[in-house]
Amino acid sequence: MMVAWYHKRRSVSMLARKGRATMRSTGIMLVAVTAALLWVSPAAAQSVSGVRGFNGGVAPLFGLVGPGNLYIDNQGTQGFIYNFGNNFESYNFRNPTTGQAWSGAVMTLGPQLSVGLIQGANQSGSPVVFPPVPRETAPLPPIQSGLLEDIP
Repeated sequence: MMVAWYHKRRSVSMLARKGRATMRSTGIMLVAVTAALLWVSPAAAQSVSGVRGFNGGVAPLFGLVGPGNLYIDNQGTQGFIYNFGNNFESYNFRNPTTGQAWSGAVMTLGPQLSVGLIQGANQSGSPVVFPPVPRETAPLPPIQSGLLEDIP
Protein backbone atom coordinates (compact mmCIF):
# COMPACT_ATOMS: atom_id res chain seq x y z
CA MET A 1 0.00 0.00 0.00
CA MET A 2 2.79 2.35 0.86
CA VAL A 3 4.62 1.60 -2.41
CA ALA A 4 1.47 2.26 -4.46
CA TRP A 5 1.00 5.58 -2.68
CA TYR A 6 4.60 6.51 -3.28
CA HIS A 7 4.37 5.77 -7.03
CA LYS A 8 0.81 6.97 -7.44
CA ARG A 9 1.58 10.06 -9.47
CA ARG A 10 4.10 8.29 -11.66
CA SER A 11 1.84 5.26 -12.35
CA VAL A 12 -1.15 7.47 -13.20
CA SER A 13 0.91 9.43 -15.70
CA MET A 14 2.18 6.16 -17.21
CA LEU A 15 -1.39 4.90 -17.54
CA ALA A 16 -2.45 8.15 -19.16
CA ARG A 17 0.38 7.89 -21.69
CA LYS A 18 -0.50 4.28 -22.40
CA GLY A 19 -4.18 5.21 -22.83
CA ARG A 20 -3.32 7.97 -25.31
CA ALA A 21 -1.17 5.59 -27.34
CA THR A 22 -3.95 3.00 -27.39
CA MET A 23 -6.52 5.58 -28.48
CA ARG A 24 -4.19 6.86 -31.19
CA SER A 25 -3.48 3.38 -32.59
CA THR A 26 -7.20 2.55 -32.47
CA GLY A 27 -8.00 5.76 -34.37
CA ILE A 28 -5.37 5.02 -37.02
CA MET A 29 -6.69 1.48 -37.39
CA LEU A 30 -10.26 2.76 -37.75
CA VAL A 31 -9.24 5.25 -40.44
CA ALA A 32 -7.30 2.55 -42.31
CA VAL A 33 -10.22 0.09 -42.24
CA THR A 34 -12.68 2.79 -43.37
CA ALA A 35 -10.39 3.84 -46.22
CA ALA A 36 -9.98 0.22 -47.34
CA LEU A 37 -13.74 -0.34 -47.35
CA LEU A 38 -14.43 2.86 -49.28
CA TRP A 39 -11.70 2.09 -51.79
CA VAL A 40 -13.09 -1.36 -52.62
CA SER A 41 -16.84 -0.66 -52.35
CA PRO A 42 -17.41 1.48 -55.51
CA ALA A 43 -16.10 -1.31 -57.72
CA ALA A 44 -18.17 -3.94 -55.94
CA ALA A 45 -21.26 -1.74 -55.76
CA GLN A 46 -22.33 -1.76 -59.39
CA SER A 47 -22.20 -3.65 -62.63
CA VAL A 48 -23.11 -2.52 -66.12
CA SER A 49 -24.71 -4.35 -69.02
CA GLY A 50 -25.82 -3.32 -72.48
CA VAL A 51 -29.57 -3.36 -73.15
CA ARG A 52 -31.78 -2.28 -76.03
CA GLY A 53 -32.55 1.39 -75.55
CA PHE A 54 -35.87 3.16 -76.01
CA ASN A 55 -34.48 4.87 -79.09
CA GLY A 56 -33.56 1.53 -80.70
CA GLY A 57 -29.84 1.70 -79.93
CA VAL A 58 -27.85 0.14 -77.13
CA ALA A 59 -27.92 1.78 -73.70
CA PRO A 60 -26.11 0.98 -70.45
CA LEU A 61 -28.05 -0.49 -67.54
CA PHE A 62 -26.18 -0.02 -64.27
CA GLY A 63 -26.93 -2.60 -61.59
CA LEU A 64 -26.72 -0.72 -58.30
CA VAL A 65 -26.45 -2.03 -54.76
CA GLY A 66 -29.74 -3.69 -53.82
CA PRO A 67 -32.68 -4.13 -56.17
CA GLY A 68 -32.20 -0.92 -58.18
CA ASN A 69 -31.00 -0.43 -61.76
CA LEU A 70 -30.12 2.88 -63.41
CA TYR A 71 -30.90 3.39 -67.12
CA ILE A 72 -29.32 6.16 -69.22
CA ASP A 73 -29.30 6.47 -73.03
CA ASN A 74 -27.77 8.93 -75.47
CA GLN A 75 -31.13 10.65 -76.15
CA GLY A 76 -31.26 11.92 -72.57
CA THR A 77 -33.73 9.41 -71.13
CA GLN A 78 -32.84 8.36 -67.63
CA GLY A 79 -34.65 6.31 -65.05
CA PHE A 80 -34.65 3.81 -62.22
CA ILE A 81 -36.01 0.29 -62.28
CA TYR A 82 -36.61 -1.42 -58.94
CA ASN A 83 -36.97 -5.19 -59.04
CA PHE A 84 -37.81 -6.32 -55.50
CA GLY A 85 -38.50 -9.93 -56.39
CA ASN A 86 -38.91 -12.24 -59.31
CA ASN A 87 -42.42 -11.08 -60.13
CA PHE A 88 -42.74 -7.36 -59.29
CA GLU A 89 -40.99 -4.35 -60.73
CA SER A 90 -41.55 -0.61 -60.46
CA TYR A 91 -40.05 2.00 -62.74
CA ASN A 92 -39.68 5.74 -63.08
CA PHE A 93 -38.33 7.33 -66.27
CA ARG A 94 -37.81 10.89 -67.44
CA ASN A 95 -36.46 12.56 -70.55
CA PRO A 96 -35.23 16.04 -69.56
CA THR A 97 -34.90 17.23 -73.16
CA THR A 98 -38.57 16.59 -74.04
CA GLY A 99 -40.01 16.85 -70.53
CA GLN A 100 -41.77 13.51 -70.90
CA ALA A 101 -41.95 11.36 -67.78
CA TRP A 102 -43.64 8.07 -67.02
CA SER A 103 -43.75 5.67 -64.10
CA GLY A 104 -45.61 2.55 -63.10
CA ALA A 105 -45.25 -1.07 -62.09
CA VAL A 106 -45.14 -4.42 -63.86
CA MET A 107 -46.03 -7.90 -62.66
CA THR A 108 -43.94 -10.55 -64.40
CA LEU A 109 -43.60 -14.30 -64.21
CA GLY A 110 -39.95 -13.99 -63.29
CA PRO A 111 -36.93 -15.00 -65.29
CA GLN A 112 -37.68 -17.37 -68.14
CA LEU A 113 -35.35 -20.27 -68.76
CA SER A 114 -33.64 -20.51 -72.11
CA VAL A 115 -31.57 -23.29 -73.61
CA GLY A 116 -27.89 -22.67 -73.02
CA LEU A 117 -25.25 -22.87 -75.71
CA ILE A 118 -22.95 -25.15 -73.73
CA GLN A 119 -24.20 -28.73 -73.20
CA GLY A 120 -27.84 -27.67 -73.42
CA ALA A 121 -27.87 -26.25 -69.88
CA ASN A 122 -30.72 -24.01 -68.77
CA GLN A 123 -29.70 -20.43 -68.16
CA SER A 124 -31.87 -17.97 -66.34
CA GLY A 125 -32.80 -14.81 -68.21
CA SER A 126 -32.80 -11.30 -66.84
CA PRO A 127 -35.85 -10.52 -64.68
CA VAL A 128 -35.72 -6.80 -65.63
CA VAL A 129 -38.54 -5.86 -68.01
CA PHE A 130 -38.41 -2.53 -69.85
CA PRO A 131 -41.76 -0.76 -70.14
CA PRO A 132 -42.55 0.88 -73.46
CA VAL A 133 -42.55 4.64 -73.87
CA PRO A 134 -46.11 5.90 -73.34
CA ARG A 135 -48.13 6.77 -76.45
CA GLU A 136 -49.15 10.30 -77.26
CA THR A 137 -52.78 10.82 -76.28
CA ALA A 138 -55.30 13.01 -78.07
CA PRO A 139 -56.03 16.41 -76.54
CA LEU A 140 -59.02 16.59 -74.23
CA PRO A 141 -62.25 18.00 -75.66
CA PRO A 142 -63.55 21.27 -74.19
CA ILE A 143 -65.90 20.82 -71.26
CA GLN A 144 -69.45 22.04 -71.85
CA SER A 145 -71.55 22.43 -68.75
CA GLY A 146 -74.87 24.14 -68.06
CA LEU A 147 -74.14 24.29 -64.34
CA LEU A 148 -71.42 26.91 -64.52
CA GLU A 149 -71.55 30.18 -66.38
CA ASP A 150 -68.73 31.08 -68.70
CA ILE A 151 -66.04 33.16 -67.07
CA PRO A 152 -65.54 36.42 -68.97
